[in-house]
Amino acid sequence: MRAFLFSLLLLVGACATPAALPATAGPSGDSMDAIARDYVALILEIGEREPGYVDAYYGPAEWQEAAKANPRTVPQLIEGAADITGRLDAVSTAGADPAVVQRRAYLLAHVSAASARLRMLSGETMSFADEAEALFGIRPELRPLESFDPVLAEIDALLPGEGTLTERVTAFKSHYVIPKDRLQVVMDAAIAECRRRTVQHIALPANERFTLSFVGDKPWSGYNYYLGDAASRIEINADFPIYTERAIDLGCHEGYPGHHVYNALLEQTFVRERGWVEMSVYPLFSPMSFVAEGSANYGIDLAFPGEEGTRFEREVLFPLAGLDPATADRKARLGALQRRLARAEYTIADDYLAGRIERAAAIRQLMKYTLADEAKATQRLRFIDTYRSYIINYGLGRDVVQAWVEGQGPDRWASMERLLSSQILPVDMD
Repeated sequence: MRAFLFSLLLLVGACATPAALPATAGPSGDSMDAIARDYVALILEIGEREPGYVDAYYGPAEWQEAAKANPRTVPQLIEGAADITGRLDAVSTAGADPAVVQRRAYLLAHVSAASARLRMLSGETMSFADEAEALFGIRPELRPLESFDPVLAEIDALLPGEGTLTERVTAFKSHYVIPKDRLQVVMDAAIAECRRRTVQHIALPANERFTLSFVGDKPWSGYNYYLGDAASRIEINADFPIYTERAIDLGCHEGYPGHHVYNALLEQTFVRERGWVEMSVYPLFSPMSFVAEGSANYGIDLAFPGEEGTRFEREVLFPLAGLDPATADRKARLGALQRRLARAEYTIADDYLAGRIERAAAIRQLMKYTLADEAKATQRLRFIDTYRSYIINYGLGRDVVQAWVEGQGPDRWASMERLLSSQILPVDMD
């Protein structure tokens, strides 16, 4: 009875949405529109069992209120996910529009991820790679840490001197820390340039906007809270040094053409134009995050290809920050080398989360292979404690998105816009 009443509530709420592309009903008369409404209910109720699971929601408020009023238990939600999967399996897409075929695949993948997350909440344990594949739809390679040693040797040659390599990197980068009293003006300039470059290629909703604030005591360096109606709240963690290149990274990743653009285009394309309600909710532990984080990271390279990021730092950000650009080129080389170390933390996280190494050993390994000082490595381990296999979405996500976008043809911005406005899954790009 409760499921029927909730579906009826969702049906009433959906009456004001635009007509969706025709969906093929199953033998029982079920449709993907009805299934999608129950999927939203499932995700919202999981969010009541795990704070932070729902990263964004901008559907009708009464749907969220219904989820808060009487959420199902975790075992009941597992049963609900299985029921939705069975209903999707029963819906035929023979002869359907390709977008409808993809819609069914998208829903199946996200319900599967939701089921995996519910099993984890029930106490099921998985290996790092199994968990990543179950939640995000792609299996990471776990390389031996020693395979990254040649990269460390290149960095050692780039920054010779006394002390450990991590100490030398920290000392070198200290010359590029944005003073806190100039952080606002530098971040404003970086985000404005990220936006300027993006809107030259991607048409955004006329009312798109964001607010920016600086926070502390977070396991992450930046976060985009998408609010719906083409609006975001971007928060930057100011507890740790923010370097000039990081201003560009955060501006692109959290804003343009990253998370803010991705969510705004999904809302416009699916929720407003098609009435596909499943896109009004963003479950954090899902294949959606692989595309979101991967495209946000690749968006940095897309907006600032080649030497353009270094040039913008030298000509705009360094003067605003009051910094000397004398060794900017060497800093850029260091950044490129550090990028090649990105996947080392997967192996470290695998060993740590499985209990094969202690916390102190994990911090030491992060210091060595990410070249972070102890405070930053400790913060990163806090991120791993909180988000576990989510970390694959950054480095692996960027590489997969880059390969897909650049394999679509010469107009990379057009391919990026297509990705950001789609239900393309990680498996479709791998």
